Amino acid sequence: MPKALKLVCVVWASPWTLLGLLVGAVGLATGGRTQRRGTVVEFYGGLVAWLLAHFPGRPGAMTLGHTVLGRTASLLDSARSHELIHVRQYERWGLLFVPAYLLCSGVQWLRGKDPYRDNPFEREAYASGS
Repeated sequence: MPKALKLVCVVWASPWTLLGLLVGAVGLATGGRTQRRGTVVEFYGGLVAWLLAHFPGRPGAMTLGHTVLGRTASLLDSARSHELIHVRQYERWGLLFVPAYLLCSGVQWLRGKDPYRDNPFEREAYASGS
């Protein structure tokens, strides 16, 4: 991807990235850790781990723009390829990603399907082999 286009994609996803950085900063202040993978900043441990453990579905990791929040470093390692698909989805959808994701989950739930596994965003991420 050309650098100028990559920059546009990063900026388009930045409102969610800022939220992820805020949550990650609170995680760091409560004993969490961070690491960088290209344009993605990963946070784990501290309050981040607690929040994910109490989030619906108890995910091991969650993506917000160009940030990935994980309960542990090993869970981040195992979920990385899946979460990087979500980073690319944020680059395409920007501010609209979370509302679109929730709408898709709601539609699946109304159809009597699994709002997580049948969500097209998750299906794309799982199809990546993760």
